Amino acid sequence: MAAFWCGSAMVTAGVGLHMPMFWMGRKTGFKLAGMPMDNGMLWGMALIILGVAAAAYGLLPRRQPETVSYGRIMPPEDAPLTRAHWLQIGVLAVALVVDVMKAATLGFVTPGMRVEYGLGSAAVAVLPLCALAGTTLGSFMWGALADVYGRRASILLAAVLFVGTSICGAMPSFSWNLFMCFMMGLAAGGMLPVANALLAEIMPTKHRGWCLVLLGGIGTIGGYFATSELSALLQPFFGWRVMWLIGCPTGLILIALSPLLPESARFLLEMGRVEEARATLARYGSTIKTDASVGAMDETTRSPAVRATFRPLRGLSIALTLAALAWGFVNFGVLLWLPASLIAEGRSVGLTSAVIARSALIAVPTVAVATYLYSLWSTKRVLILAIGITVLGLLATLLRHNSALPFLSNPLLSVSILIVGTSGVISILMPYAAESFPVRQRGRATGWVAGCSKIGGVIAQGLAAFALVPAFGLAAGAIAIPTIASLVLIATFGHETRNRDLRELEAEVTTP
Repeated sequence: MAAFWCGSAMVTAGVGLHMPMFWMGRKTGFKLAGMPMDNGMLWGMALIILGVAAAAYGLLPRRQPETVSYGRIMPPEDAPLTRAHWLQIGVLAVALVVDVMKAATLGFVTPGMRVEYGLGSAAVAVLPLCALAGTTLGSFMWGALADVYGRRASILLAAVLFVGTSICGAMPSFSWNLFMCFMMGLAAGGMLPVANALLAEIMPTKHRGWCLVLLGGIGTIGGYFATSELSALLQPFFGWRVMWLIGCPTGLILIALSPLLPESARFLLEMGRVEEARATLARYGSTIKTDASVGAMDETTRSPAVRATFRPLRGLSIALTLAALAWGFVNFGVLLWLPASLIAEGRSVGLTSAVIARSALIAVPTVAVATYLYSLWSTKRVLILAIGITVLGLLATLLRHNSALPFLSNPLLSVSILIVGTSGVISILMPYAAESFPVRQRGRATGWVAGCSKIGGVIAQGLAAFALVPAFGLAAGAIAIPTIASLVLIATFGHETRNRDLRELEAEVTTP
């Protein structure tokens, strides 16, 4: 780990070398547009690149040969929640808050950036497009990396990149801002899926569901709250650039908490690192013990050489992919195009803002209800319910001008239904994916679902950048088709995960 800490220090020093450039702009309201990059910034960039490489080397997992049968050594699933579990939830919540802050910052920097660089609406739309493209690629990349590199190692390496990409706030040109924003999205893209994979493998069965859903809700709400508060506190004095620069201290907080973040015991067992897995489980008051049921369980999990084809998961994979794509279109397309559509209909800006604000208030209790139903009713059924509500919202939007249905003319109804549905879907989709796939595929599966949820946003933002936004009702109707398809496929191929041992779920979807 010495290389990791050394690399983290190098990245921090590299960011520090950019601060004189930022501070030079204090007499002009921290406007740096057109200023040349000095040697300190160039040396700082070199230090950041070398530091990331050193940190990555320090986090490389040590693979050891298996000395015992994998199927005979399993951590118990009935352990109670301990102080270590709550500590793990807290650290991962911090990670997700930092992650969400990256995306939330876009809305707070765009106005100042637009003024400083003299950008038009089309040019400004490229910024979120670059960020979403980076986040999409990052979701796929970090998800795959988590299955090879490790869950903990992936989160910590992303945190190092968080620190390094904070230099976006000192970039003097818009093109450099676009590049660094893409890299920032790349760093942030995998935090949510990898955190879900790690927590799913650590939490006891009876607490796994509600902890996963609650973690996502805390991360989202906390991230937007922290960003808005920091913006109100810092932007009046330091300009829009400081919102990127706060990525350095927030990333360092996550790195400082790294000793409290152990690796997944399941991943360690899969890598043959039995003693490390034993030490990790001891932190939670658990031990590795020989599983009594050697029969069928051993046939499916006893050796990495005897792995499943996972064919039964293909239908579920397609279903979750469609659900994620549809959510991305709704969240980054329909809901973002809504204000312009309502104003084009002749509604005032004030009324439009009030409609969206009142609808958004529903998101907080929706997450609480989704957490309750997911843990105490049914994971599969609550996901189907959330997708079904989203379909109703899309259909209500499509039929909003139908004279035969006058009650749909009030936009508050359709928007509220959409927000309830999409809030429920995104709070459930990632936990359900994390519980449904085997340990060898869990990181890639959650990363794939997270990436697909952002592909819809990339396409929607691309249409906006090229002024190709379709008619509002037509867009809602088109998105309803894959959403309905995902609902049918999940009803057909989905399986119940509530209160079920991950080993049991893995055995169900494997065919030796």
